[in-house]
Amino acid sequence: MSGVLAVLTAGLLAFHGAVPNSVGRLGSLLEVFLPWLGLVVVVLLVLALARRSAVALLALLLPVAVWTYLFGGLMLPAEAESGSRDLVVVQHNVSDENADPAGTARALADAGPDLIALQELVPPALAEYERSLAGSHPHHVVQGTVGLWSKHPLTGVRAVDIKPQGIEEDWNRAVRTVVETPYGDVAVYVAHLPSVRVGASGLASAWRDESAALLGKALTAEERETVVLLGDLNGTVDDRGLAPLTSRMNTAERGFAFSFPASFPVARIDQVMARSATVGHIRALPATGSDHLPVIARITPDRPGPDRGGAPAG
Repeated sequence: MSGVLAVLTAGLLAFHGAVPNSVGRLGSLLEVFLPWLGLVVVVLLVLALARRSAVALLALLLPVAVWTYLFGGLMLPAEAESGSRDLVVVQHNVSDENADPAGTARALADAGPDLIALQELVPPALAEYERSLAGSHPHHVVQGTVGLWSKHPLTGVRAVDIKPQGIEEDWNRAVRTVVETPYGDVAVYVAHLPSVRVGASGLASAWRDESAALLGKALTAEERETVVLLGDLNGTVDDRGLAPLTSRMNTAERGFAFSFPASFPVARIDQVMARSATVGHIRALPATGSDHLPVIARITPDRPGPDRGGAPAG
């Protein structure tokens, strides 16, 4: 029995894309928790050792190999900093119920990032974030409930329409701007995709998926070569619902950085992605007053030199 379960676990890991989404979006639901299938392997290992079953132990090599192929690289230690061209970014859904926005802002600024992307910005907390971050990050833009604070000047600010059909109220959850870094301009998108719900009928993610498709189109149309996406995307990088984004952008090469829920993180739904750049090690920061943990990552553009306009630098 243990051997059969081992083969089944390996199959789910290797062919999770074959699990259909037509009923309850079961495929996406599996992919949200895909790394946790490693715990199944641990349980099966204990059972195999208890039974002293050589066949079961041999069968376990299959899911171990697949899990290691998929997620082993994320467990490697962070690489050495590659130099002054690195861009350090923090992504955080601060929660519209955060009772200590000033303390949250200080904690994020103390991490020393170049950029801080925030979601669920609501008055009067927004004014507190603006006051608290003004000294360390003097440039900022806010669109609806999302915003970006930067150590470097911002230009080319515009709203990005990712509102799904069926949402009637004012709903502004994405902004695009250009960060004028010392080593070149970078187009930065900050977004907050609709929430998903898990219930008896499965995963309810239609609005999230529609919003992700709209954001993917905006990223495709972006003329600047180097692009960074920061946001609460309400999905993991393995979730096929985010394929319009993950198919176009690089994701973190190292680190799990589970960010939600803050009390017992089981998934990273706060994401850092990039185009024409490498997202290095990503890690979670200590808890703030939010139900999400902040995540921090280092981004290295693929090419040195300035990137002005849509044309490649010479």
